[in-house]
Amino acid sequence: MGITINPVLGIAIMMNNYFHDVATALLGASGIALWVIMKRYDEHPRQNERDVTEYFLALYKSMTKVARFSLYWILIGGVPRTLFYKDFEWVTAVKHGQVPALIVKHILAFTFVGIGVHLWIRLKHRVKDIEGNLSPKEG
Repeated sequence: MGITINPVLGIAIMMNNYFHDVATALLGASGIALWVIMKRYDEHPRQNERDVTEYFLALYKSMTKVARFSLYWILIGGVPRTLFYKDFEWVTAVKHGQVPALIVKHILAFTFVGIGVHLWIRLKHRVKDIEGNLSPKEG
C-alpha cells in the first residue's frame, strides 16, 4: 500500500503540515497587513517627511523578511507534505468523510497564497517608487 509511518515520522509530518498551514496564512496576512499600512502611509499628511518615509520603509523591510520566510517554508515544507499526502492526509479525510472540506481548504489556501503574492508584488513596485522619491539624507 503506502509508506509505513512510525510515530516519530508521524509527529514530524504533522508538525511540518501545521507550520506549512501557518506559513500559508502568514504570507497572505502579512501582504494584507502591509497593504493596510501602505494605504495609511499614502493618506498620512506627513508622508513626504523623511522620518515618516524611513519608518514605513523599515516596516516594509521587516515584514518582507517574514513574508520571504513564509514563502520559503511553503515551498520547502510542501515537499514532504506532498510526498506523504496520500498516506497522511488523504486517507484520514476519506475515512472521516472530509474530502469536500479538504478540497475547500486547498482552494482557500491557494487563493490566500495567491492574494499574498499579488499584494507583495504590488507593494514592491510601490516601495521602489517611494525609495526613488526619497530625497538624499542631509549632512
